[in-house]
Amino acid sequence: MINRINIQIVVGFFVIFGLLAFAFLAVKLGGIGNLDHDHYTLKARFDSVSGLKQGADVEVAGVIVGKVQNISLDADEYESIVEISIPNDVKLQEDTIASVRSTGLIGGKFIKVSPGGSEELLQAGDEITETESSVSLEELISKYIFESEGDSK
Repeated sequence: MINRINIQIVVGFFVIFGLLAFAFLAVKLGGIGNLDHDHYTLKARFDSVSGLKQGADVEVAGVIVGKVQNISLDADEYESIVEISIPNDVKLQEDTIASVRSTGLIGGKFIKVSPGGSEELLQAGDEITETESSVSLEELISKYIFESEGDSK
C-alpha cells in the first residue's frame, strides 16, 4: 500500500514537471513572453512593409539574430514604423541599412540589416535612418505590362 502511494507521488511529480517544461517551451518558442533580457530594441521607418509580419526574422550577414517586435503606422508621415529586437552582443553602427526582403517569390518577408562603417554605435531605442522598403512583385509586373502596352502603340 505504501509502495503504491510512493509510486503515485513520483508519477505526479513527473507529470507536473513535464507540464511546466512544456509551458516554458511554448512560451519561449512561441514568443509569447519576453524571457530574453539580453536584447535591445531599434526602430526603422519604411515607406512600405507590405507582407512583413510581427515575429519575422531579422538577419545580419544571412544569420538570424533577432525578431520584428512591432509594426505600426505613423499617421502624420504615412510611414511604417518597425521595432526590431537585436541581441546585446550584436553591435550595429549608426549608418546601418535595414531592408525589407523576401525569402522567395511567394515566401515571407524579413528584415535584412547591413552594418555600416561608422564609429558611432546605435543604442537601445535609436532609429535606423537608412532603410529600403519592400518591393512588391505585383507592382513590378503591372508596371512592366503597362509600359510594354504603351510601347506597342
